[in-house]
Amino acid sequence: MKRDIELAVQPPAVARPPRRSHFTPARIGIYLFLISAALFFLVPLYVMLVTSVKPMAEIRLGNIFALPLAPTVEPWRNAWQAACTGLECEGIRGGFWNSVKITVPSVVLSIALGAVNGYALSFWRPRGANLLFAVLMIGAFIPGQVMLYPLVRALAAVELYSSLPGIVIVHIVFGMPMMTLLFRNYYAALPQELFKAARIDGGGFWRIFFALMLPMSTPVIVVALIMQVTNIWNDFLLGLVFAGSDNLPMTVQLNNIINTTTGERLYNVNMAATILTSLVPLALYFFSGRWFVRGIANGAVKG
Repeated sequence: MKRDIELAVQPPAVARPPRRSHFTPARIGIYLFLISAALFFLVPLYVMLVTSVKPMAEIRLGNIFALPLAPTVEPWRNAWQAACTGLECEGIRGGFWNSVKITVPSVVLSIALGAVNGYALSFWRPRGANLLFAVLMIGAFIPGQVMLYPLVRALAAVELYSSLPGIVIVHIVFGMPMMTLLFRNYYAALPQELFKAARIDGGGFWRIFFALMLPMSTPVIVVALIMQVTNIWNDFLLGLVFAGSDNLPMTVQLNNIINTTTGERLYNVNMAATILTSLVPLALYFFSGRWFVRGIANGAVKG
């Protein structure tokens, strides 16, 4: 009797759902897509790496996927300090330092101006702010090729064409609209109460910007830094047109090395020079990728 009562008060057994397989068609398709995408980018990188450490005798055999039998770093040395970039045979190192001199001030000034513009358009809203923002956005989406000739004439008129300050100004002009949009969207997502409280405490334009807004801007600054360094370092057209022969960036020097037609085409040196040119953006992504993802998640590119 007692056992019957205990059985009667026990809850009915809940049927467990059938165990799902980890290898569903949808998941298999996702894995296949991800593997294909990874191979699409990794296979050319692998070919460049193995070719850059092969002697020319192995490259002439034609097997581009084979590992080097006698690895050598001589192509890297030649690419850095001995490859011909036209009439001069000093390697790509000159272009590297030119790219550094172009990229650093261009990135710093374009981000600084974009942050101030975005801050002003988000909180202070001067008269005609919407019109100014619309003009900046139009500038962000105009193809750069359309603006080349007017910029050449403008810089030539003030004697800045084919100079280091001239190419820096050009990169600032092209980068400021996108930087303004980036910072405006980020600041617009911040609570207005913070700004109003700072105004009540007597904070002015610059004091609020440096003491309140700038310390909270780390995520968007990292996103802007990665975007600008990548765009400016990888630029070819603007550097070719505006930098001048004494300030040619690394990408232009790389083009000169690869397109040199005198003598035998040294594929190992070309591959080494290509990898050297891309090292700075790659290193930036590897070391700050976590901050980049955090900046996107925190709304740095929303709007």
